[in-house]
Order: sequence, then structure tokens, then C-alpha cells
Amino acid sequence: MSMVENTGAAPVEVARDLTEQDLRAALSAGWQDFKANPAFGLFFAAFYVAGGLLLYFGLFARGDAAWFIPIAAGFPLFAPFAAVGLYEVSRRREAGEKMDWGAVLGALRGRGDEQLLVMGVVVLLVFGFWIILARGIFAIFMAQSGIGAESLFVLGSASGIGMLLTGSIVGAVVAGVLFAITVVSLPMLMDRDVDFVSAIIVSLETVRANPQVMLKWAAIIAAGLFVAMIPLFLGLFVALPVLGHATWHIYRRAVRASA
Repeated sequence: MSMVENTGAAPVEVARDLTEQDLRAALSAGWQDFKANPAFGLFFAAFYVAGGLLLYFGLFARGDAAWFIPIAAGFPLFAPFAAVGLYEVSRRREAGEKMDWGAVLGALRGRGDEQLLVMGVVVLLVFGFWIILARGIFAIFMAQSGIGAESLFVLGSASGIGMLLTGSIVGAVVAGVLFAITVVSLPMLMDRDVDFVSAIIVSLETVRANPQVMLKWAAIIAAGLFVAMIPLFLGLFVALPVLGHATWHIYRRAVRASA
């Protein structure tokens, strides 16, 4: 374990020995949390699914079909923030506390110090940055193609394939950065009296101390959300809650108060 000082709060220790077994255990625990309290998972996932469907049909209605690809690629960036309520469900089940809608929904405010709200703004800014990058990539590859964003056929052209490859690489970098700063910080802000900068530092330290395992966890999340989005986002009704609950258990395994 390595110790990280928190501004205005007790220092915490970050595990340096996470393993693939921890990931399997977290997924199993996440599934058990979802099965035990499915209403909460379905409730939070419903907002995420509704947002995806609105984007999908809205872009097609506007004749901007090709823009659905970069937006859908960036859509999972909101997943960690969408799962905050699920962290509270897992925490309450772990502590043997009564499940209460008011308390679970109240967790979305964090500990009343607006630190979670600030993290939400950070996520929105990163998503906006990704959209700007996606527009730039589209302009670079498609300016000379003569094909507009209204057609998905653009993606099958040589320029479209180049755009997808470049966008995938850039998107992976953006998603990786956001994963590193939120994977532990969001459950930590919900669980502990800590400022968002300190929480981000702990999250980054967790990833730095366990690079291979955390990279695999990021890949599991990305693959799970991607596959879940294919059938009109409906798979997210299961994938989002399970991954959200599982992230809480990764946090609990990775971070503990120092003695």
C-alpha cells in the first residue's frame, strides 16, 4: 500500500497489488448488488438509455447521421458520473443499511460540499473537448470527399476509414485520461469528506500503482458499454448497473484509510 495525503482529510493508502482476481470479484459483487436491488440500477440506467436514444433519433432527424459515431463513442464518458447513485446502493448494502430512495438520490449531491458537482463539470468539459476534436478530425478527413455528415456511407470510404481509425486512437486517449481521474475519485467523493483535487490525485495514484490491472478494468468497461449500446442502448439496463456497482468494489479494494 502507498499512502496519499488528502487536503483537509485523513490520508489514505492506495493498494499496489490489485489483480485480475480482484476484477472478477468486483464484477461478481456488482452482479449481486444489482440482483439484490434491481430497481435502483434500472432507474439510473433508464436516464442513460433515454439520453442515448434521444441523441440517436435526434441526429438522424437532423440529417447528421454520421455524427452519431463520435457522439456515441464519447457517450460512455458520462458513465462514471451516471453511476454515482449506484455507488451509494453498494455502500448501503455493504454496511447493512436500509435502502432508501431519498438517501440514494441524495448521494448525487455528494456530501453537500459541491465537490461531485465540480467533477460533473469536469466530465462535461472533457466531453465537449472530445466533440471539438471529433469535428476537427471529420473536417480534416472529409473536407475533400464531397460527402456530408448526413450519410453513414461516408464511413465506408477511404477517408471515412481513416477518420474512424484516427478518431478511435484520439478517443481512446481522451477516455483513458477521464477513466484515470474518475475511476476512484467519484466513489471516493461520495464516500469520504475530501476535495475533488485530492480525490483525483488518489485516483491517478491507483492507476499508476496498478497499471496493467486498471488498464484491463478500463477495457472491460469500454467493451461492456460498447456491446450494451448496440441493441438501441437497451443492454445498458444491465451493463451500467453491474459495472457501476463493480466500480464501487474496486474502489473499496484499492483505497483505505491509513492507520
